[in-house]
Amino acid sequence: MNRDNIVLIGMPGVGKSTVGVVLAKNMGYSFVDSDLLIQEQEGKLLHEIIEERGLDGFNEVENQVNSSIDISRAVIATGGSVVYGAQAMEHLKQIGTVVYLSLPFEELSERLGDLNERGVSIRDGQTLEDLMQERTPLYEKYADVTIDCEGRQIREIVQMIKAEVQGSDD
Repeated sequence: MNRDNIVLIGMPGVGKSTVGVVLAKNMGYSFVDSDLLIQEQEGKLLHEIIEERGLDGFNEVENQVNSSIDISRAVIATGGSVVYGAQAMEHLKQIGTVVYLSLPFEELSERLGDLNERGVSIRDGQTLEDLMQERTPLYEKYADVTIDCEGRQIREIVQMIKAEVQGSDD
């Protein structure tokens, strides 16, 4: 199986899609946003899927869509909750290098604003901090590479990812 993809994981608002587009252009790769694949398949926005099926239902759809991505030479930006799908994560690790973009809580919370508007998959009564504590061990478990994005510009993050990924080809 081809492992020449770069898979971006991390909390919502960390910049997976933004960094992903710039990285793809920079490397001559295609860009895939798995949230858009989910919306395309379901014909609905993420928050509509969550409203209709609940978080578990959404996570099932997300797991299924991410498990079936078949592409090469692409940067794949995943949804923040992709790490709840073990099947999806095993598949993504097989087809690419998994890069965890990390940010400290304070910076993330400033960037995010209203979680519900963003279609963030969060349970009732759960705070952003709770969500981060729940997901961080999963991001760390699946990551091949971790990039600390604190105080960094997109260009710098892209260069760091390229250096890590191209360095791991040897």
